[in-house]
Amino acid sequence: MLLGKPENRGDGSLDQESDLTEKYVSHGRSSEKGDTSDLIKKNHLGGKSMKKKVLAALMCAAMTVGMLAGCGGNSTAGNTSADAGEAASGTESADSGAGRREMDVEGDDVTTLEVWTFIENHQDFYTSMAEKWNEENPDKKVKLVLSNMAYDDMHNKLSLALESGEGAPDVVDIELGKFPAFMTGDIGLKPLNDAVEPYLDNVVESRLQLYSKDGNYYGFPTHVGTTVAFYNTEALEAAGIDYTTIKTWDDFKEAGAKYKEATGKTFAACETTAQWTLNLMLAQKGGDYLNDDGSLAVNNDKMVEVLQTMKDMQDAGAMDVIAGGQPDNEEAYPLYNSGDVAAAIMPFWQTSRYLSYMTDLSGKVAIAAPPVFGDNDAVKTIGGGGTGTAVVASSPNADLAAEVFAYIKLSDTANVEVWNVLGFDPVNTAVWTDKSVTENPDNKYVQYFNTKPFDALLDVQDGIGLLTCYTDEKMPSINNIFCTETLNNIFESGMDVKEALDEAQSALQNEFGE
Repeated sequence: MLLGKPENRGDGSLDQESDLTEKYVSHGRSSEKGDTSDLIKKNHLGGKSMKKKVLAALMCAAMTVGMLAGCGGNSTAGNTSADAGEAASGTESADSGAGRREMDVEGDDVTTLEVWTFIENHQDFYTSMAEKWNEENPDKKVKLVLSNMAYDDMHNKLSLALESGEGAPDVVDIELGKFPAFMTGDIGLKPLNDAVEPYLDNVVESRLQLYSKDGNYYGFPTHVGTTVAFYNTEALEAAGIDYTTIKTWDDFKEAGAKYKEATGKTFAACETTAQWTLNLMLAQKGGDYLNDDGSLAVNNDKMVEVLQTMKDMQDAGAMDVIAGGQPDNEEAYPLYNSGDVAAAIMPFWQTSRYLSYMTDLSGKVAIAAPPVFGDNDAVKTIGGGGTGTAVVASSPNADLAAEVFAYIKLSDTANVEVWNVLGFDPVNTAVWTDKSVTENPDNKYVQYFNTKPFDALLDVQDGIGLLTCYTDEKMPSINNIFCTETLNNIFESGMDVKEALDEAQSALQNEFGE
């Protein structure tokens, strides 16, 4: 999604102050509303409308090339990412004045580092943190020259530069969905293990694994994107529901059915253009979209079980299809803001959307650990969305660049600002227990939510996993077919779950020649 976007792109951060209402962002890719505006004004709570299916196809097709979610992640196709949102507005050419900026650094012994990103907010964040680095390391000062480019343009330009051996930057942001393409053949990125080592004890390992191969880390994460539950406590209490009693998916189903019966309104979304809930449940079951050998397995037994569980929730009234097909969508925000939808299962970076687009809910939303199947779940939750900051191996300043950006992305100092400025859950968990930061009464996120935001994170800290398929090159195609066909077939057309998954498996096998 937005801040991915990103869905849904990867993990980029959404500009909390920017107005993104002129963009429609899905799965980390954004598309101008244009001719789809008439469609998205209709059927806010979904149904079997052909117009909604056409819109879903347009949204997912627009993001296919570069997605991996929702994050996103984000970002997988079908999942937005925190970064995707801000990337929507970060489309300036690297050669334009708005897209390129240089730090003003005094001194003779200063190393210039060329940095590419597709996320405008990262320019600001990197500059601020580089200034702190220079203050703490006067003998290793750096001058960042940052270029902000359109999402596809930047990734394509990077691919060409690495292949040709000419024109590559020193440092580059690579969205989660694009990262697997840079992990094949002769990898042109620098292993970052040595730079990560000083921070390793406090960094969420599963987020490093997103950008790794054969024991080497190739990207610095920005946030965790921990999947949590957001509850409109005012709406639930009016219906006689105590969200703190929702511990399992059975509890979630029971509460949702009760809410629907009491109010006639939607409790939660069964997503058709993202896979936030699906991916969480699948990871909890220890499942995946692929077999261990990397072959396609989207119709495996655990996938069938999870989607049937969601379908049963829909049939019981605990879930409905909503406008835009997922909570992180400009057509969905008003539904949450008005109380027409009461709960959302989303990455933690959805906090930023609540502050920006659901202002009427200030003081009425609780953040909690997501439901689980039971005590034997493989994981408690997963991260969603992502953007990995990589160092180009051929850079003459690769070692220094790695050291500097490890500080910018992983240090305690940087991660305090990740929370204070962006509202993301820091990848450095040392920040999670610093109450002067996490419970600061002047923090706008602390002020908005009626629970302590980091309490939910601490509840799941020892059980944050990932779907290993996120790093596979097949994922953009898998996400695309799920978000344009499979999920719509199940939740809108009422197709049998196994039948819908068998269709997806067959189509993907044809595409990849399996």
